[in-house]
Amino acid sequence: MIRFSLKKAQQLLGKQFQAFSTQQNLIEIFIDDVPHKVDPSATIFQACYSAGVIIPRFCYHERLAVAGNCRMCLVEVEKSPKPVAACAAQVAPGMRILTKSEKTRIARGGVMEFMLANHPLDCPICDQGGECDLQDISEQYGYGDSRHNEYKRAVEDKNFGPLVATSMNRCIHCTRCIRFSDEYAGVTELGTSGRGRNTEIGTYIDKMITSELQGNLADICPVGALTNGPYAFTSRPWELKSYDSVDVFDTIIPLIQIDTRGAEIMRVLPRIHEEVNEEWLNDKSRQAFDGLKKQRLTLPLARDAQGNFTDLYWADAIQQAAKKLQSVKGEEIVGVIGEFADCESIVALKDLLNRFDSDNFEIRGTGVPQLDADFRANYLFNSRITGIEEADVLLLVGTNPKIESPLLNSRILRATRKNNLKVFLVGPANDLTYNYVHLGNNASILDEIANGTHPFAARLKSAKLPMILTGAGVLERVDGNAIHNALKKIAQNSPVINPQQGWNGFNLLHKDVGRINALELGITARRSSVPPKVVILLGVDNNLNAQDIPKDAFVIYIGSHGDEGAYYADLILPGATYTEKNGTYISTEGRVQTTKLVALPPSGAKSDWEILRALSEECGCALPYDSLEEVRYRIAELAPHLLKYDYIEPTVLGQVALKPESSKQTISATPFRDLIDNFYMTDAISRQSVTMAKCSTAFNPHKFSTFKQL
Repeated sequence: MIRFSLKKAQQLLGKQFQAFSTQQNLIEIFIDDVPHKVDPSATIFQACYSAGVIIPRFCYHERLAVAGNCRMCLVEVEKSPKPVAACAAQVAPGMRILTKSEKTRIARGGVMEFMLANHPLDCPICDQGGECDLQDISEQYGYGDSRHNEYKRAVEDKNFGPLVATSMNRCIHCTRCIRFSDEYAGVTELGTSGRGRNTEIGTYIDKMITSELQGNLADICPVGALTNGPYAFTSRPWELKSYDSVDVFDTIIPLIQIDTRGAEIMRVLPRIHEEVNEEWLNDKSRQAFDGLKKQRLTLPLARDAQGNFTDLYWADAIQQAAKKLQSVKGEEIVGVIGEFADCESIVALKDLLNRFDSDNFEIRGTGVPQLDADFRANYLFNSRITGIEEADVLLLVGTNPKIESPLLNSRILRATRKNNLKVFLVGPANDLTYNYVHLGNNASILDEIANGTHPFAARLKSAKLPMILTGAGVLERVDGNAIHNALKKIAQNSPVINPQQGWNGFNLLHKDVGRINALELGITARRSSVPPKVVILLGVDNNLNAQDIPKDAFVIYIGSHGDEGAYYADLILPGATYTEKNGTYISTEGRVQTTKLVALPPSGAKSDWEILRALSEECGCALPYDSLEEVRYRIAELAPHLLKYDYIEPTVLGQVALKPESSKQTISATPFRDLIDNFYMTDAISRQSVTMAKCSTAFNPHKFSTFKQL
């Protein structure tokens, strides 16, 4: 977040002077007889890259540790008897590097000849074709004929699971997959066995890779040894059209690239964003898109007297919904905001209900806390995701980031290794891929820390930049308000909130983006004491209870899938998913992102805000916008910062917003429970995904249901 203090400004100026000093200490080297000034700590590869000189490589990856085992980056260095591996050698003053000499070309050609000695001629049937580094580099450095006449070796394919397809005959032993699994996924299941010609990469014993980030192995593999399993043999890269969009399954909202062929989505890949997802993507965000094709609602449906659904024309469906809305009082209308609801749809729902003098949003059970939308610091990830790299102490409360946000958990893993971050946990003792101190699973521990009677309270006060990360499931408990107040008291009594350093480490990890969107638009969940007669479900498919909806209430469901919300509906109006509309979403840290229209909705389905706009006109209170631009002008009236895309509006007044409230509620002794039982099936889209069903049975057979195990 923005740092306002004088002390912090002096620190930033110090960094600038340090950078200036570093520039003064640059050394001069010669790359292909051209002088360049480079950092003395850089490797030859990095120096050449900064100078715009391309060096071929297989094993080297900018985000992984240096291995230096492919030898494709060999360069000639003056006064060196042999070619030097550019990725592992450091520059020196006056060094003369030749990247285009005959000696360099012969060395790289020899390395390529060795790599192709055992590589099968699978290019016509390989899924990596068209995106293969080996193809591109061999075109430039490969020889027309090989001097190896021996039989090519054969390696048995491994079973890594339904997401990663293997063809180990193609493996060139770059070890990228091993390093990624260890450094980013936090699992040490991959490794090498054997020596020389008998070297193999595998899991030692016959088992699958148990990581929520394993789909990235196919991205970093430079050849066709590891490929995208569900995408296998479906299309070629040159047949695809790419769209830049964002993902809504993960509340940090990673950036994605959606590849389509015609009107069909073929695959989803990550895009680079250093402050959010770097260049990685979790497996659900990558592979659950096939659920967009299953169990879709394509026509308006109405429930008859026998409980069966019948088709309707759109005009008849809108007219029926309007009659129901006009037949009841405003206080008897309730709107429930779903997990994937975009800002445009929420604004349209809010304006429609306000036309009927109703301000009832989100059905909530007794005792469930209401996050206040007045102060953004009350419900956001205040330190930002990159703040994990600055923190020295992290307290996890009732959350399992490995399941709730695997990319966020990966950052925590690297912070524990590189920055010596100390992690403490109050909650279930799950495997988080890194070491932590388990303080217990009793919520009353938070009261002890807040009162200073727990030993961890002293450790928290001695930290420089401590951080608290709370899971959204904690606030859904009956004693959620008391827990929230205890956490605020802990933050006030420790450097978790440190205005002098410009630091606010009080963070909340949400489970769905719809709630964040509603809070950012100023909507605080409230429920009228009058039983509702009309309930509008805006894409709600999770955690619906029969006791929350009166039996005599008329339920209008606006959504995309025949899932839990449609089960309760009396009238179904088919809507669009995040790939079928231009929508605005806000991440758990407050970053504004937009999805793009990639494929049109199924025949008969409409965008959610367009449905609500048509409904308002039929009710005689037409909403004042007819286009997407006009809807966003309306959003700007409520929250101007929501039009600043890829930007985080700084949260201020942290000490005021996070001041503990007076409450008679006490924390119960009930232990915390996991919020998510099955990572692969958590919503209406992923529950319809065939790929996610395969992952559930393969990786999570004992939790193949999203219902809690009591």
